[in-house]
Amino acid sequence: MHIVLSGYFGFDNVGDEAILLSMITSLRKLQPDVELTVLSNNPAHTSSTYGVNAINRWKLKEISSILKRADGLISGGGSLLQDQTGMKTIPYYCAIMYLAKFHKKPVFVYAQGMGPINHSISQMITRKTLNKVGQITLRDEASRQLLVDIGVKKPMSIVPDPVIGLNPTDFRSSWLDYQAFEAGFVAVSVRDWPSEVDFKQKIADSLSRLAQAGHQIVFIPMHDEHDEKASFQMAQMIPEKTLVAPGNLTIEEKIAIIGKADLLIGMRLHSLIFAAIQTTPFIAISYDPKIDAFAAIANQPNIGHVERDDWDGKQLFEQAQTMLQARESIEAALRDQITVLHEQAQHTAQLALDLFSGK
Repeated sequence: MHIVLSGYFGFDNVGDEAILLSMITSLRKLQPDVELTVLSNNPAHTSSTYGVNAINRWKLKEISSILKRADGLISGGGSLLQDQTGMKTIPYYCAIMYLAKFHKKPVFVYAQGMGPINHSISQMITRKTLNKVGQITLRDEASRQLLVDIGVKKPMSIVPDPVIGLNPTDFRSSWLDYQAFEAGFVAVSVRDWPSEVDFKQKIADSLSRLAQAGHQIVFIPMHDEHDEKASFQMAQMIPEKTLVAPGNLTIEEKIAIIGKADLLIGMRLHSLIFAAIQTTPFIAISYDPKIDAFAAIANQPNIGHVERDDWDGKQLFEQAQTMLQARESIEAALRDQITVLHEQAQHTAQLALDLFSGK
């Protein structure tokens, strides 16, 4: 079987690369001889990193040729169909799905998070495209409701984010091995986001209080140089000593570091998911509904939104202290939840294979 994978791959975004790793791992676990071709912004790196075929995501003629020979297309996961970051995103991913349908190949929408889809033209393109695909799986109820509201009639099922299907037991970080912490540490994932609220100062205030209470602060950049820059900027706002992990660490290393933390305070969705699969308690800081949705799924607190001024550093610090004191019970509850979600995430890959084999 030959499957083509379309997503936000090859851009050095740890969340999307983790999605790709998890999908590849799950598909190969179920069908070891499956042939995979990934549409990537950096085909050489994608091919060497994951041991797959990879082609340039912008060369539509080449993509069309590959789809003609393939058994099906996977679109996802992640937040592909949204127009928050630009008006070209939805037309691109829908065009890839239309190419597959042109060649009469089934399309499987894999654990996507939908929206925001603000413009009527974006809604129309999404509606017409998704009503023609083979199967739609979504990672939260809000995504399903959005598609219903814009007129998607196809049946849709809710499944976990693909990354929850990863087994991090053997993941290690050589960088972490060289650090000498006198006690445990708090991992932090931050990113830039336009806001009239000085949310960075709120976070910095809470981290300073945690450092004064004896907790080492370790920033984990999730989107390479982008989050690395934001992490260093915030580290400079904190009088106490902090550490910033290298932005170019592997996915496995970043998961391993978060797994060794006593607590994660995170903005990036996949920092929260990495914490969950490692049963590390976390506090979410929201900038997007997908953050709120996953915090609710994992039953972990969401301290507030970066565009709202109804929370402060003192509240974040107190929430962190409360969770650090109850760490063992929170870990146990997370472990029970993730065990179920892990099995469900694996099942999504089986649904895709069934579609492509005609079952």
